[in-house]
Amino acid sequence: MKTFPIGGIHPSDNKQWSKSSAIEAMPLPDVVTIPLSQHIGAPAVAKVAKGDKVLTGQLIAEAASFMSANIHSPISGTVTSVDMLPNAQGLRQMMITIKREGDEWVEGIDRSDKLVTECNLDSAEILARIKSAGIVGMGGATFPTHVKLSIPAGKKAEFLIINGVECEPYLTSDYRTMLEYGDRLIVGVRILMKALDVKKAFIGIENNKPDAVAHLRTLAAGIEGLEVVPLKVRYPQGGEKQLIAALTGRQVPPPPGLPIDVGAVVCNASTTVAVYDAVQKNKPLIERVVTVTGKHVAQPKNLLTRMGTSISALVAVAGGLPEGDVKVLNGGPMMGRAMINLDSPVTKGCSGITILDGREAHRNAAAVCIKCAKCVEACPMGLEPFFLSKMSQRKSWDVVEANRITDCIECGSCQYTCPASLPLLDFIRTGKQAVMGIIRARAAAKK
Repeated sequence: MKTFPIGGIHPSDNKQWSKSSAIEAMPLPDVVTIPLSQHIGAPAVAKVAKGDKVLTGQLIAEAASFMSANIHSPISGTVTSVDMLPNAQGLRQMMITIKREGDEWVEGIDRSDKLVTECNLDSAEILARIKSAGIVGMGGATFPTHVKLSIPAGKKAEFLIINGVECEPYLTSDYRTMLEYGDRLIVGVRILMKALDVKKAFIGIENNKPDAVAHLRTLAAGIEGLEVVPLKVRYPQGGEKQLIAALTGRQVPPPPGLPIDVGAVVCNASTTVAVYDAVQKNKPLIERVVTVTGKHVAQPKNLLTRMGTSISALVAVAGGLPEGDVKVLNGGPMMGRAMINLDSPVTKGCSGITILDGREAHRNAAAVCIKCAKCVEACPMGLEPFFLSKMSQRKSWDVVEANRITDCIECGSCQYTCPASLPLLDFIRTGKQAVMGIIRARAAAKK
């Protein structure tokens, strides 16, 4: 069974709570709040003002640069504000608020269920539709998809990899998407292969999802160059670099190295379905499937949700917050971020809401490092997490940069495996942010 070569852990996947829950459509929200920054890169620029009437699917914020993404209205109604509002972590950012009035759509969007299998567009036209639709990586990274598909001069894409791993514990939105929207996904793969001019594509899925593997293999039968590959269950198998290594044996070079440097382009399974919708249906990215789950959640769900819907509305549909102390995460327990504001909105990168009780969320008091090197053994990037954490605490930025802190993918494997309960990732993340800032300033000074 294929997997990546070094590091990794195997936490309990806890997917049983929501994996059998078929996708349900959330009721349309009465009000949405749409952040202008839902992607890596420059925030989009608002194209509407207070009092404007908008339609579902209408462009309301335009990409501010090449590394940015368009944003479209998920409902029809009236813009009530364009203002700074608190996000999930309580930090204020610019958002557009819209009050719903009916559900009137922009002309030209195909809302039928009919599968459109043939794509007669050339690669430039495909890329233009993807860019126009505001599609970003929906596995959490939110990298603008049109940027990923724009191959730099001198580089060549050799193969496409569809990431159906979903190795983050608890989350099942990609799994249900592969099962229920598999036909759209397969067409999306063919579209991406055409856009990239590649003859080989892999769909990588961990083998704890055998029904998804079997289903997609059936749908992919007869499609030349497309292979559905089961992978060993091993976190963080869904990391781009780990997935490329598992499927091709190639190692992506350290930053600023990118997957394209080894001939790979990786797209998330849900992103691939969104590509189908954009190219074949002219539908922008205005909704996504979100898992709401946890051991004590009354009715775990996979919900097809319009962007901008409040997290609290999703939690209510899943039965509300359990009694007692709880911790709510945007994402899963390994890489998710704690939320303090449940009135914050669903965004393009929100694949799940995980609700942990007080016992699950409790952190043990940090002890003294016992020099066991378990963090080194667990690191899928071959780093020394304790050393990077300690040097980050000391603000020794030149030392941590030299020891490849920017290679860290923030998977949390080191912290998960530490018997001393040291907050390794917390300090490494701080150090990485500081070093990235130094690198950017250094680059700017050279211009």
